[in-house]
Amino acid sequence: MRKLIFGMNLTLDGYIAAAGDDIGWSGPPSDELFRWWLDQELASGVTLYGRKLWEAMSSHWPTGDQQPGATPAVIEFARNWRDTPKVVFSSTLDRVDQVDGNTRLVTGDAIAEITRLKAEDGAPMRVGGATLAGAAVRAGLVDEYQIVTHPVLVGGGTPFFTVLDSWVNLNLVETRTFPGGAVLTRYEPRR
Repeated sequence: MRKLIFGMNLTLDGYIAAAGDDIGWSGPPSDELFRWWLDQELASGVTLYGRKLWEAMSSHWPTGDQQPGATPAVIEFARNWRDTPKVVFSSTLDRVDQVDGNTRLVTGDAIAEITRLKAEDGAPMRVGGATLAGAAVRAGLVDEYQIVTHPVLVGGGTPFFTVLDSWVNLNLVETRTFPGGAVLTRYEPRR
């Protein structure tokens, strides 16, 4: 059975994007934080995207390694991003552009598909996007939360967590501070 991980950067006041879907508050990550995210991505077997996050990632990473000044870590991230199988969940998209032939669109029941994918053997899956991840959290499918909190308050926008049907009690697994003051907290649900 695969593990499902929900990990994102967020503001101290709990937003993954400020008003207008602005993610400029996070700025460029420290080399150490970028490497940490890269290591998480390298360990992933499948990435699950909601529409908005898919559009943001697919607008940059297919050619991220070809950008001027791309560091070795950025080059490795872009190549891994292209190589990792991706599933995009959307009720509004008609198609997704294939990234090296390993991207597919699901327009139906996201929870049924995530449950099916979790039942397979393989490396962990990562889920990204507040709406999609929120549905997975409500369905009890998330096995780990990786939260990187940045020292900034934006006052509103897209919250990290959507409304839940019930409490989710968690156990703290790890904390770590990165240069610039970003703090990682990892949690697993108490089962």
